[in-house]
This record gives sequence, structure tokens and C-alpha cells, in this order.
Amino acid sequence: MTRNQESILIDQSSTERSKDSDMRAVVFRNIGGPEVLEIIEAPVPEPGAGQVRIKVAAATVNAADVSIRAGKLAIEGITDRGQLGLGWDVAGTVDALGAGVSGPAKGTAVIGMVSGFFEVGAQADYAVVDAEGVAVAPDSVDLVHAATIPVNAQTADQALALVAARPGDRILIAGAAGGVGGYAVQLARHAGLHVVAHARPGDAALLRELGAHEAVSDLDGLRVDAAFDAAPLGDAAISTVRDGGTYVTSRADLMPEAQRGIRLEEPDTKNDGARLAQLVKLVDEGVLTTRVAKTYPLTEVAKAHADFARGGVRGRLVLIP
Repeated sequence: MTRNQESILIDQSSTERSKDSDMRAVVFRNIGGPEVLEIIEAPVPEPGAGQVRIKVAAATVNAADVSIRAGKLAIEGITDRGQLGLGWDVAGTVDALGAGVSGPAKGTAVIGMVSGFFEVGAQADYAVVDAEGVAVAPDSVDLVHAATIPVNAQTADQALALVAARPGDRILIAGAAGGVGGYAVQLARHAGLHVVAHARPGDAALLRELGAHEAVSDLDGLRVDAAFDAAPLGDAAISTVRDGGTYVTSRADLMPEAQRGIRLEEPDTKNDGARLAQLVKLVDEGVLTTRVAKTYPLTEVAKAHADFARGGVRGRLVLIP
């Protein structure tokens, strides 16, 4: 299916859905397993000033979704809100513009990230996103694959910016077979770094396909200038960093103690539409490879969470409304 055909189908679906006052959205009201997830009818959100509304074609299930639902990442006031929506990555077509927004035009295929915690998130029929945080979707992949870009690629990109390594420096990417780690391997290689990618032994071929110079499953004796710990492994990963090097973790709550003059950093993933557009360009140029492990209808969100929690997922799990 071409992008134009895909857009026509999505536009038709948007028109049909717009006749109704409600939409479907994934929420949870209590901490627990996948069984606490609900699909509710909620009002279609109106874009505020500076925002766009997107008719969702695809939304991913990320580690944060699973961790928040399970209570591993505490979000203050969940019970006070009554419910919390899930989903940050979104790909779809612009459906409505808020005040002061001149573009992207209605009907444009875009990707973006829902920033923050709300009663509904990207795992819904419609999502509202800041206009400055969206980018036109890639031409080279469909919207299902495009949905894997916003959170994971921006997290990897911003983590590498914190590393501030120079071409030729050795960098460890831990958790390199995962969604964030995979993008980090590709971006680090593109930046001219010597990439040492860590994952399970069975992932060695994948890591080399992504661009790793070395694929390792054992960190003993390894020495690098910097590490991006997307696993995270904590002490095992920071032990590989030379004195005075840099350690960046994907989880601030699991940050190792300061040691040996190593600079400690943690990316706070921010939605940057201009930079996201540059990442889209890298996808279209073949520098970045999108990976989708499996797709699910929105109604099977609990199954997607259960599959994610079992581990070993290589690529993103994507919900399709």
C-alpha cells in the first residue's frame, strides 16, 4: 500500500469516526497486571492553542507503559485522577488544528509524542500533540513502522548528545537489541563512534546488522570511553567506563553511585519536532532502521502488555486502532 492510499483510508476512517462524539482509549484505574487495562469510551479531545489532533494509525507499547501500569514507575496522583491513559508514540494523520497553528495541514501523515500523563494517551483513536513536537512521517516506511520512532529514537539521540563523545571514541551500548538501544547503535555508528553493543549471545548477528563494531554478551575486561546503559545494567555497565568518562542511563532511579570521576547523566526525553524531522530524514536515507516485532488491534492491548513483559521482544509492539 502506498502512502497516498494509506492516507485515503485513514482519512475515510477519520470522517466516519468524527460522526461520533466519543472515541476509544486505553486507560487503567489501579496498579496491577495487564488485566487492569480497560478500553473506555472518552470524548474526542479538542486541540488547544498550539496543538494538533491526530487520527491515530498506530501507537506503540513501550517499557514505560508496562512499568507505570505495574507500579514500577510511580506516577503521583493516579488514584486522584480516577484513570490514567497510556501511550506516548503516535503516528497518524492530522485531523484538526488548534488556535495559532498553521501546519502541518489537515490530512498530513505525521509522527509525534504525547508528552506527560493524562486521562488518555496515544493508545486511542485520537491524540492531541503540541504542533512543534510533530514531524512529517517518513516516506520510506508505513505508519506502523513510523510509530516506533518518536520516543525511542529521540531518547537514543538525546542520550548520545549527553555522552558528547568524539569520533573514534569507544562507546558501550547496553541493551542494544531493544528499541532504544537499537536506535542508539545506529546513531552512534553514524556519528563515527566505535560501537560496542551488549545484548544476549543470540543477538550478535542483529547487533552487527545495526552497525555495531563489536557485539558482546560479557562485559568482563571491557574498557570504553563512555556508556549508554539502555538495559539498564547499572554497576556492571559503569565498571567498563574509563576514569573520567561518561555514563548515561535510561533509568535515573537505577543510577549507580558516582565513582572514578565518571560523569553521570540521564536523558529526559523531550519532544523536539525539528530534531524529529532530522531523524525521519535518517530513516528515509537508510541510516536508521525501524523494527516492528508484532502488531495488535487496540482491543488486544492487554495481550501486548503480557507479551512485552515476557521479554525477548526484538522490535516494537504496535497497537492499531
